[in-house]
Amino acid sequence: MSAGRFAAWAARLARIPLRDISAEAADRVLLVAKTICAVHVFNAHVASVALLRGPSMLPSVSITGDVVAVDRVSAHRGSVGVGDIVLVTAPDNPRKVIAKRVTGLGGDAVTFLVDPSSSQEESETVVVPNGHVWIQGDNIYDSRDSRQFGPVPYGLIQGRVFFRLWPLERFGFIEQHTSL
Repeated sequence: MSAGRFAAWAARLARIPLRDISAEAADRVLLVAKTICAVHVFNAHVASVALLRGPSMLPSVSITGDVVAVDRVSAHRGSVGVGDIVLVTAPDNPRKVIAKRVTGLGGDAVTFLVDPSSSQEESETVVVPNGHVWIQGDNIYDSRDSRQFGPVPYGLIQGRVFFRLWPLERFGFIEQHTSL
């Protein structure tokens, strides 16, 4: 590049309003950061999407997986009820989140089969302490739940599952069994 062409290029570069460009870039970066923060707060405290899979909630949840919407406000406000499917931090493994149905609240007497696969049908009754819930999988033959680890502190509930997004043939609100 000759000196004359370089000088012309430098002169054109000097006319570019770099302060305006950097201010616009900073505004866009700030907008992206605010959006990420808003999405995080919404997911953590209002509602989020989760993938549920496994045999413990058959037939309510498919073994191959259902994508569901989770209401996090209900857990924060203490308005989870009997029959609701909830996401819970597993009491026996805090790194794991499980989905189970609430079958008893604080003060409720819950009767359950000790070993559902046994022909003896031995049952046990437990009174759920205040501040706790009793959770069980819909498929009692293949579920680790309160029958193994006892009542679950209410603080471990992350949210209430209320809507199925996928698969599309089962799209809609999730039935809450209130006759438990």
